[in-house]
Amino acid sequence: MAKDVESAEQGRGFSAKDYHDPPPAPLIDAEELTKWSFYRALIAEFIATLLFLYVTVLTVIGYRVQTDPEKNTVDPNCGGVGILGIAWAFGGMIFVLVYCTAGISGGHINPAVTFGLFLARKVSFIRAIMYMVAQCLGGICGCGLVKAFQKTYYNEYGGGANMLQHGYNKGTGLGAEIIGTFVLVYTVFSATDPKRNARDSHVPVLAPLPIGFAVFMVHLATIPITGTGINPARSFGAAVIYNKDEAWDDQWIFWVGPFIGAFIAAFYHQYILRAAAIKALGSFRSNA
Repeated sequence: MAKDVESAEQGRGFSAKDYHDPPPAPLIDAEELTKWSFYRALIAEFIATLLFLYVTVLTVIGYRVQTDPEKNTVDPNCGGVGILGIAWAFGGMIFVLVYCTAGISGGHINPAVTFGLFLARKVSFIRAIMYMVAQCLGGICGCGLVKAFQKTYYNEYGGGANMLQHGYNKGTGLGAEIIGTFVLVYTVFSATDPKRNARDSHVPVLAPLPIGFAVFMVHLATIPITGTGINPARSFGAAVIYNKDEAWDDQWIFWVGPFIGAFIAAFYHQYILRAAAIKALGSFRSNA
């Protein structure tokens, strides 16, 4: 009976599948380099990452100034925004910036997110590399603005650089970055899933909200461990401008961890939840 109904629907021109997966992006797409939309997307990623680092690093330094009794002579008992406020600054800025740039560049603002989407064939290799360059340059310029406005405080309070905190070893820091980035990139894939978007029309509008909230939650958990990287452009930009040994000692953790986390998230979503491997095998068998 079910087959009869399905056949009847197909005969009337309906498809049982109410969505269509976009075709995979070509690995190398040189034609992108001739389009203004490509360079517009790079500018959007650069400016978004610049603003992200400017607001968040300024929040971190402001918190440390407020909690230093020698500097805060107005109210020595003031606790500042606290870890909760810092986490809100990071999550809130991602929510705002993804909302603003999603329609232009996709709103990556993070090399790990770009890497995960590249693995899933959502962006080409050329676009992925250029996005990462734009994001890292934006991170450097964003931290540079903070230092330009508050040079003394910037140098005195660590420049917002990610560092492995006392009491934690490198393995713990690496694990925290892997899991934190997995949460973020998995959320990105889920919020932008074409199947889900077709079923729930409000999902595309709300996509920046869960992504920003994921960043907020991860910061709450991992600020005490690594200061929370989960974004190589954020960690690299702060390290370049602060440029002291402690900022570079564990810099590899903030690249290797996020890239591993992004890889696991891409594999989990594409090949387990979406069963891309099984679908590809089924297509191969049907064509054989």
